[in-house]
Amino acid sequence: MKIASFNINGIKARLPALLDWLDEAQPDIALLQEIKSVDEGFPHEPFEERGYNVATHGQKGFNGVAILSKHPLEDVSRGLPGDDSDVQARWIEATVVGDIAAMRVCGLYLPNGNPAPGPKYDYKLSWMRRLEARARDLLDSEEPFLLAGDYNVIPQDEDAKRPEAWREDALALPDSRAAFRRLVNLGLTEAFRARVQGPGHYTFWDYQAGAWNRDDGIRIDHFLLSPQAADMMTDCGIDKEIRAREKPSDHVPIWVTFDL
Repeated sequence: MKIASFNINGIKARLPALLDWLDEAQPDIALLQEIKSVDEGFPHEPFEERGYNVATHGQKGFNGVAILSKHPLEDVSRGLPGDDSDVQARWIEATVVGDIAAMRVCGLYLPNGNPAPGPKYDYKLSWMRRLEARARDLLDSEEPFLLAGDYNVIPQDEDAKRPEAWREDALALPDSRAAFRRLVNLGLTEAFRARVQGPGHYTFWDYQAGAWNRDDGIRIDHFLLSPQAADMMTDCGIDKEIRAREKPSDHVPIWVTFDL
């Protein structure tokens, strides 16, 4: 089973590019971020024509997450637990059943946090504490699960072409990196780094200042796997080449394959 994560930066603006990638990459499940659409405005039909079940947690003009799955989606839940006052659409989870086992798939769009310090950064760190609490609850179940999406965290300096440019940015501040490490240290596996080591691997290139042409990227899209999910992982990769296509997102997909 191939599960991918893709911050598409607007479902309506990127629909042709997204459909082209789906046709080529053929993921069984795709977790989308920044759909920037209310649920009723999401274009279900082209995905359903391709055999995908669709679940969304949308918000007008901002944020928004979705799951596309060629397997039935069971027990869909929207919104990260821990703060009933949080109205931002940044979390969706569901269970998918494969040939061997079931897996809980959790799609997330973690807050950017800039400018930092300030209330937006406080919200980011609070959201990450809630994410840690949810991960603990999922670990207690001892069932396979993954947490995938745009984390808006550069885990280490090697995950940026120019780490010095991000020193004061919320994506690389010490508290952001520490919160990410706490997640991993619960016993989760960072899928990409379990397969690929070293610098030069990115998932985001800014639209400004020719970042793509200079390969001035950062790696902020991640899969974190429970021990049971990590045992089933067979490969992980980044579809970098689609960033060079017409009207691309500023992110590219990251994917993991499982013996599921």
